[in-house]
Amino acid sequence: MAAAAECDVVMATTEPELLDEEEAKREAESFKEQGNAYYAKKDYNEAYNYYTKAIDTCPKNASYYGNRAATLMMLGRFREALGDAQQSVRLDDGFVRGHLREGKCHLSLGNAMAACRSFQRALELDHKNAQAQQEFNNANAVMEYEKIAETDFEKRDFRKVVFCMDRALEFAPACHRFKILKAECLAMLGRYPEAQSVASDILRLDSTNADALYVRGLCLYYEDCIEKAVQFFVQALRMAPDHEKACAACRNAKALKAKKEDGNKAFKDGNYKLAYELYTEALAIDPNNIKTNAKLYCNRGTVNSKLRKLDEAIADCTRAVTLDDTYIKAYLRRAQCYMDTEQYEDAVRDYEKVYQTEKTKEHKQLLKNAQLELKKSKRKDYYKILGVDKNASEDEIKRAYRKRALMHHPDRHSGASAEVQKEEEKKFKEVGEAFTILSDPKKKTRYDSGQDLDEEGMNMGDFDANNIFKAFFGGPGGFSFEASGPGNFFFQFG
Repeated sequence: MAAAAECDVVMATTEPELLDEEEAKREAESFKEQGNAYYAKKDYNEAYNYYTKAIDTCPKNASYYGNRAATLMMLGRFREALGDAQQSVRLDDGFVRGHLREGKCHLSLGNAMAACRSFQRALELDHKNAQAQQEFNNANAVMEYEKIAETDFEKRDFRKVVFCMDRALEFAPACHRFKILKAECLAMLGRYPEAQSVASDILRLDSTNADALYVRGLCLYYEDCIEKAVQFFVQALRMAPDHEKACAACRNAKALKAKKEDGNKAFKDGNYKLAYELYTEALAIDPNNIKTNAKLYCNRGTVNSKLRKLDEAIADCTRAVTLDDTYIKAYLRRAQCYMDTEQYEDAVRDYEKVYQTEKTKEHKQLLKNAQLELKKSKRKDYYKILGVDKNASEDEIKRAYRKRALMHHPDRHSGASAEVQKEEEKKFKEVGEAFTILSDPKKKTRYDSGQDLDEEGMNMGDFDANNIFKAFFGGPGGFSFEASGPGNFFFQFG
C-alpha cells in the first residue's frame, strides 16, 4: 500500500511537468511563427522580439537561435548574431543553416579563416550546398585581398590597398580592421574627408576605438592641424597605451610643432641663419606630412630671399607647390623672387595662377606689374647698355655715355677686322640711342613706364648716333683719335 501510494505520488507530479513542457513547446512555436511573419515583412525588430520570446520559452531549440541570428544579421548586429549562430550549432552540430550563418557572421566581421571553417563544415554536412560553396569562395577571396593589401602597404602602394579593402568590405561590411586600414591609406593619399568619414562612422558605434581615434588624428596631422591631432593621438593612447602608430605619430607631431615654432621665432628675431637650420631640421621629421612640409619649404624660401639667395628661394617655393599645388603663398613668394631675378615670364605665369585662384585687386595689380616688366624686358635695356642703375642721376648718365661712346666709337676701331668694326658700330649706335632716351626726362618717363617710344614722334628708326656724339662733345673738330702704338688709341679735344 505504501509503495503504491508513493508511486501514485510520483505519477501525480510527473504528468503535469510533461504537460507543461508540451505547452511550452507549442507556445515557443507560436512565438517563432509570429517572428517569421514579421521577418517576412522586414520588421526585424519585432521579429527579434518574438524569436527572443521563443528562446526564453524553449532555450534548447537550435532553430530559434538560428532564426534570431538571421534577424540580427539583417539589423547589422553581426557580433550578437555570431553568438546566436554558434549556440545553434552547439545545440545541433548537424544544423547546416546554423553553420552557414556562423560563417557569414565571421566573414562579415573580417575573420575569413574562421568563416572558411564554418562553410567547410556546412559542405561536409551537405556537399551539394551551392550557398556554402559560394561563401567558401568569398572567404578565400577576402583572405587573398588581405594578403595583397599587407604586401602593398609595406610598398606604400596605398591606392592598391584601398582597392583591396574596398573589395574585401563587399564581403565583410562590419570589419572595423579593414575600414581602419582603408581610412589610414586614404589619409596617406591626402583624401582626408573620406578618411575622416570612415573613422567617424566607427567612432559613432564605438567611441573608444583607438584605431579610429588614431586615423582622425592622422587626418588632422596631415592637414597641418597639429595641435588638434595631438589631442586625438593622446586619446588613442589612453584607450590603447601600446598603440605603436599613435605613439609614433604623436611624437612626430609634437616635434614638428616645436621645431616649426622655433623656426618662426628665429625668423621674427631676424636670425635668418638659425631659422634656415630649424626649418631644415623640421623638414626631416616626417616626409609624409605634405601640407606642413609645403609650409616649411615656403618658410625656408622666405628665409633664403631675406639672405638674397634667390635661386635657393625659388627652388624651395617650387618644392612647396609641388607638394601642394593650391598653396597660394608659395606661388606669390616664388613670383616675387622671379621678379627680383628678372625672370618675368615665370613671374607672370605664377601671378596668373594666383589670380585665377583668387581674383583680388591686389593679385590683379601684381599680375599687371609683372606683365609690364615682361613687356619692358623685351625692349632694349638702355640702363644696361650704359652700365648704370635704374635710379642713376643725370650726371651719372652723362658720365656713362661719355665712357661708352668713346669706347665704341668707330674711329677707335678703324684698324680692326670688318666683323669687329660692325659690332662696335652697332654698340656705338645703341649707346647713343640709350643716352637720347635717358637724358630726356619726358622720354625717360615713358620708357620707365613701359610705354611705346615710337608714339609722339619718338621713332628711333631715324636715329643718328654721330649727331648725338658730336653734340655731346662740342661739334665737328671737337676731338680726334690718335694712335699711340699698335692697337692703342687716345683722343684729343680741339
